[in-house]
Amino acid sequence: MGRVTAAFRVFFRTLFDARTAEQVQEVLSGRALPAHATPAPAARTPEPVAPPPPKKPVVSDALLVLAALQREARFVDFLKEDLSAYSDEQIGAAAREIHRDSGKVVDRMFGIQPVLAEEEGAAVTVPAGFDAARYRLTGKVSGNGPHQGRLRHHGWEATRCDVPVFTGTEAAAKAIAAAEVEIE
Repeated sequence: MGRVTAAFRVFFRTLFDARTAEQVQEVLSGRALPAHATPAPAARTPEPVAPPPPKKPVVSDALLVLAALQREARFVDFLKEDLSAYSDEQIGAAAREIHRDSGKVVDRMFGIQPVLAEEEGAAVTVPAGFDAARYRLTGKVSGNGPHQGRLRHHGWEATRCDVPVFTGTEAAAKAIAAAEVEIE
């Protein structure tokens, strides 16, 4: 910018802007202008980061089933009990209740039903290319089927798997049954 252009700009700004006029007066009187302060850039505040959600305890479905059998049928109590001091009649009476209550738990969670509906001893046909998880052939087995034979055991299969959802803490992840404490 040339000096003439600068002089015209100072003239017109001094004429129409009171602050510029004051500053020009300061310079002309020999006083220095205050340093032009430029605002410092605002410090960037980091975005708040949400803490990670607490880790859910890892629990085996097998422990949940075992806990249900204990809670509803006292199954683990029965298995862990020393039976040597009891008579066969006492053991049989206890086993009857555990059998009934455990069956209710298993049916509720798994809806167990026979793989084959026929009675044991009935003539059945096992299709060619059968699934070995659904049929186990015994006796004189040859070829690829279909196979004719007698039903010796109807097998079992689950119609559902409704294992409870664990909502406890990490410390309780392996608990099968809580310790019971009577406060006196």
